[in-house]
Amino acid sequence: MTARRVAITGLSLIDPQGDSTEAYFARLLDGQSVIRLHVTDDPPQGLSVPAVRCTGFDAAARIGKAHLATMDRYTQLGVAAALEAWDQSGLPREPGQDLPQAGVAWGSALGGTLAYEQGYRALWFGGQNRLSPLSVVQGMNNAASAQIGIQLGLGNASLTYTVACASAATAIGEAFERIRHGQADIMVAGGSDAPLAFAVIRAWEAMRVLAPGNADTAPQACRPFHPQRRGLVLAEAAAALVLEDWAHAQARGAPILAELVGYGVSTDHTHLVRPDATGQVRALHAALAQGGLDPADIGYVNAHGTATREGDPTEIEALRRVFGSHAEHLPVSATKSMHGHGMGATGAVEAVITVLALQHDALPPTAQLTEIDPACTGVRHLRTALRGSGVRAALSNAFAFGGSNAVLAFKAAHPV
Repeated sequence: MTARRVAITGLSLIDPQGDSTEAYFARLLDGQSVIRLHVTDDPPQGLSVPAVRCTGFDAAARIGKAHLATMDRYTQLGVAAALEAWDQSGLPREPGQDLPQAGVAWGSALGGTLAYEQGYRALWFGGQNRLSPLSVVQGMNNAASAQIGIQLGLGNASLTYTVACASAATAIGEAFERIRHGQADIMVAGGSDAPLAFAVIRAWEAMRVLAPGNADTAPQACRPFHPQRRGLVLAEAAAALVLEDWAHAQARGAPILAELVGYGVSTDHTHLVRPDATGQVRALHAALAQGGLDPADIGYVNAHGTATREGDPTEIEALRRVFGSHAEHLPVSATKSMHGHGMGATGAVEAVITVLALQHDALPPTAQLTEIDPACTGVRHLRTALRGSGVRAALSNAFAFGGSNAVLAFKAAHPV
């Protein structure tokens, strides 16, 4: 069977401020950070760290109150993103529908961490000896994919990927493969995570990879590729794409926003937390090869760019090795500088941003990049938005602890 083309017919990105995906993208082009100081006084002790919380997200308005009791916050964010992307695609959403050729592939690094932590708090600090019977269905890692399938009547595969920070990119890539090989006509793919649980934040602090900051400096806390970068910023996040067989989308007159043409996946197999350029190179080469792309075809890379000491230069080294002489002309930006690190959701967030960049022929910058670390030179770092460059193809990188790498290659639906 000839591999089928895969269209993107819907997308959504949960804006922490509660605005539309397009408004969020416009702010990213302007270099506006949504990182703020996250302060709590919960027992056993308070927290004060730069983070991104979706304070403008109204779960009841987006999903309906009747469904919220069975959902952890990561599921609420994910379902809202999936529903919005589905509606944008123009596909039907009717009570009781059954769509056997449509499925879901979702990524989450943490699952329902907040639900579990609330249960532990109730047991250890609240004096309770029983938990809610909904605790398991709220906390399970496949809760988001299951709820998305229920909401939309998706009768094809319901898949969940937990591959640390490459979870959502892997979910999108595997959904792409199902459509390419005729196993589904439509797949909702993306990811969500809500990592601002007390224990999660403390665990990342213990690794000494969280960026510090106070109320004044928090928006600038995440500084990828900067010589004074101090670490990553945790973020609540969710994003979704509707992937569809190209012929199926054309037959129903669907808007085609972009084309997903390549998916590269690899494992470093060298260290649990230290990235390795060789493994990243393999994933980059695989995505280009599957997409039928030469390095010179790529007009933008949305870098994984976490602002960690080892991660940033390793990724730039991989790009230099893959793109050779083209690397110094290759526009690269790390949008985590503005939206933080959504853990398992981050690959979907950045995939959506990459598609929007192709749609609008406008590339977002790396914010706060006033100076470039000598170890991160060799590519064209975008310090301000680049508009009207005629970008026709782009990559989105997701490189995770455990050595898991996933790269997605996109083409503009209507090249400029």
